[in-house]
Amino acid sequence: MEADGGIGVGSSLETPHWAARIRRADGKIAGTGILLSPDRVLTCAHVVAEGERVTAEFVGAPGHVVPCVPARVLAGAYRPETRDADGDPSGDVALLRLDRPMPVQAATSLYRLSAPNRQVRMYGFPESYNGGIWLRATIIGGCGRDGQVQLAPHTPGELARPGFSGGGVVDIVTGEVIGMVLSSAPERAGGGFSFMSPAETIVQHLPRVAAWTRGRTAVDEQLYSKDSDDEEPPLDEQFAQRLADWLRGDARDLRDSRDHRDPRDPRDGRDGRDPRARPLRRDSRQVKISLVRPGDRARAATLRRAITLADRELRTGVSADRASLDPPETVPAAGGLDLAVDATGHSTERIAERIAERMGLWHHGERPVTEQIRSARQTLTLVMVGVDEAADPAGLLDLLALLREQGSRLLLVFRAVGPHYARAKSELVTGPDERRRARLAERLTEITGPLAEALHTRAARIRTDTDRAVAAVIRAHTVRAELGGAAGAGGGRAGPGPGRDLARYERTVDRAQARVRQTIERLDELLARRDELRGRLGPYHALHRDATDHEDLEAEAHYLTAHRLLHDEPCDLAAAEEAVRAYMDFVERDRDRPPDRDRRPDRPPEPDRPRHPDRPPEPDRPRHPDRPPHREPPPPPEGGDPS
Repeated sequence: MEADGGIGVGSSLETPHWAARIRRADGKIAGTGILLSPDRVLTCAHVVAEGERVTAEFVGAPGHVVPCVPARVLAGAYRPETRDADGDPSGDVALLRLDRPMPVQAATSLYRLSAPNRQVRMYGFPESYNGGIWLRATIIGGCGRDGQVQLAPHTPGELARPGFSGGGVVDIVTGEVIGMVLSSAPERAGGGFSFMSPAETIVQHLPRVAAWTRGRTAVDEQLYSKDSDDEEPPLDEQFAQRLADWLRGDARDLRDSRDHRDPRDPRDGRDGRDPRARPLRRDSRQVKISLVRPGDRARAATLRRAITLADRELRTGVSADRASLDPPETVPAAGGLDLAVDATGHSTERIAERIAERMGLWHHGERPVTEQIRSARQTLTLVMVGVDEAADPAGLLDLLALLREQGSRLLLVFRAVGPHYARAKSELVTGPDERRRARLAERLTEITGPLAEALHTRAARIRTDTDRAVAAVIRAHTVRAELGGAAGAGGGRAGPGPGRDLARYERTVDRAQARVRQTIERLDELLARRDELRGRLGPYHALHRDATDHEDLEAEAHYLTAHRLLHDEPCDLAAAEEAVRAYMDFVERDRDRPPDRDRRPDRPPEPDRPRHPDRPPEPDRPRHPDRPPHREPPPPPEGGDPS
């Protein structure tokens, strides 16, 4: 990384020097690799077979000649993809050894960094751009139990495609390589997702890659279980389940928890397994406060177990195998946390620096680290243990309040019930939940009141599909009743627990409010169009009446039909528009039709035919004294020209 925090992998206009184009013996491009040391290249296991010999081509090397170096999989460094009973993928990493080394300065390193919502770029060599291209994406969140991460392309054309597997994923803010492209999952609707294995997950599968991985680990050493901890006390199962619920709880919707299969899994339940069996609970509360008293060995060990299993790098085969004997609902997914800190004895400044480093914020002497955190967009899932044993618990609570305000999720562990515990519960849980409930109540009142009335009024005037908007209003009434019932049943309780999930209700209200407002806007557009048609119908009617002085029954029928459809409520706009168009077309055709002396008396009558045969002849009118009498021109001479 550059000293000032800028992009550290070179200009975005350059081909990265660490990018390796992997070519098979038959000349086809198999994928991409990342040069981690002069003679080590990281890639996906599905790019190369374990005994296959390939060529690594470094198109970003200086000069006009592309270095092409033979390579093969390093012994003991091949982890092919496997899938568990639920279809969650795991592994798919391999380390290649080059036959001859590249320059030291050509290599890069992986970097441990919290992942949520980061903007990234990935480099690869698809067949249509075998010189390599960059694609942009946003990290959405974890996928499956292996700690893999889902990426959303900025545009449909930036979905990772064959040739990108094994490519480096670069954080745009820091310029660090934070992971490796795995694959993509196209969707039928034209969208899709890409997937990456973060640095920690790669190290978990290939521990030797830790030698080329920078950045502090996500978990302080005091907080994770050791593989040699065979004397751990029995599991506190209820506490373990609550921790696992919270660590898997940052979901967009509780429906997601019923089917946690990877979207790349081709199975759809036809193998006899019910993909929606045994749904796992999620606790999506933003802040959870737990108490682990000194001397409570079972509770302390249960906390360490949850932290270990939720970290991508620490979830080794040993720890996972040990947890496989426990109830599934007590096992969190890898990637459930971004940072776990032991606050015991540490200053707020030191803890803030630890958080900022994990968020990818680089400390500058002229700006306090708390100000850097305040202005940052990054969020994380933070476990803070020993809050009340920090050097300055009050200052630490101020920092935690800032993180909460910015959207980070916090699991706070106290050692005793005291003033700091009470303050944390009041300021970080009770107070914010009460304010959230109040905001929810205001929004629900708006949806079920003014917005519902506006929807009803407009729907009575013009016809369109409002079923989904009406359903949204009904759902808002239901949520309002549920929240009111929860508050009443809780006896003044500040907010719902996992069964009364405020975050889920907020998402429901977001969708309902957006749906109703969009429908009202659509109705307003239709009403404006109806008024426009009314304004056009009247002038056309007047135009036609001025153009003729007799009754035209056909035109009148067209007009009355259009007028009726435009003034019926609810107005069928499509039928009204068609009727108005039919009337206007009729008027235009009538105006363009050649004059008919029987229908259009705008020419003088023939000499022997009265102008209006059904009227009595008018008496002779006196001639205007200034006008000469009308005389017929004399006949032309015989055989002559009348002119």
